[in-house]
Amino acid sequence: MKKVLKILAWGVGVVVAIVGLGLGYLFLRYPAVDPVRDLTVTITPERLDRGAYLANHVAVCTDCHSTRNWEYFAGPIVPGTEGKGGEVFDESLGFPGTIVAHNITPAALGSVNDGVLYRAITSGVDKDGKAMFPLMPYTRYNSMSEEDVLSVIAYIRSLAPIENKPPETKLNFPMNLIVRTIPLRRSQAAEPDTSRIYEYGKYLTNVASCAECHTRQVKGKPVAGMEFAGGFEFRFPDKSIVRSANITPDEATGIGAWSETDFVVRFKYYSSTEAKSTKVSDVGYQSTMPWGMYAGMTERDLAAIYKYLRTLTPIKNQVEKFTPAQ
Repeated sequence: MKKVLKILAWGVGVVVAIVGLGLGYLFLRYPAVDPVRDLTVTITPERLDRGAYLANHVAVCTDCHSTRNWEYFAGPIVPGTEGKGGEVFDESLGFPGTIVAHNITPAALGSVNDGVLYRAITSGVDKDGKAMFPLMPYTRYNSMSEEDVLSVIAYIRSLAPIENKPPETKLNFPMNLIVRTIPLRRSQAAEPDTSRIYEYGKYLTNVASCAECHTRQVKGKPVAGMEFAGGFEFRFPDKSIVRSANITPDEATGIGAWSETDFVVRFKYYSSTEAKSTKVSDVGYQSTMPWGMYAGMTERDLAAIYKYLRTLTPIKNQVEKFTPAQ
């Protein structure tokens, strides 16, 4: 019996040692990102304009980092809360833990070096050196052009300071370990050539993270071959589910039958007074799609996205938009 116990103890010791070595490697090796750059962004009127446009209407940073009024359809931002953080994304919404948006106003980031902000936006490591959950789509922002990233930083610096200290994000096991492996080194794109409409549309589609929400996932991973075909599930606290639309050019189940005008008008409608005053009760379901923010894109940029989407492989995928609470 003593021999058996010794063998068991030895076995347990080996397992503990292997786990310890694995965790040690994980914490020493990851997140594997570039060091913080010594960076000071020169703030110019051009950068402020471009940064405001990107942060509010394309990359929609203010989508998650402000307070949204979920009484209204598509949760418009509550004026005066831009950048204050505190929005909670938890298990009731289908997330692996409780993720809380950071305060990105100068009240929280005023003393933080621009290089730290640059790394957070493009690589996914925050000011404290912690890996960020990719609800913040830094894997997409990673390939933003240099000037666009600098413009976003310039705009963030211009936000009204709001004193607000949101609680820390708490991820469930094993995601609290896995998340360390997700941040990535910078891989920037060239400055977008707006005269090359398809390439510019592809660039904007990436910055707007369209594929993130319009690709079905299984266990947190996009289903290969179903990119942009919709079906991503957005769960709500009442257990209802809204699914993203198929935006491939399939004529029966996607946007293949849409004209460019149809596409642009669909977005621009949400800048209207009627759309802004639409309550969830008027529609019968909620949408996390920040329609009101994307509505601020220029018609030319929306048209560029449409043209790029039309180049995708059509995928037949009929999406059930809404499943009510059971």
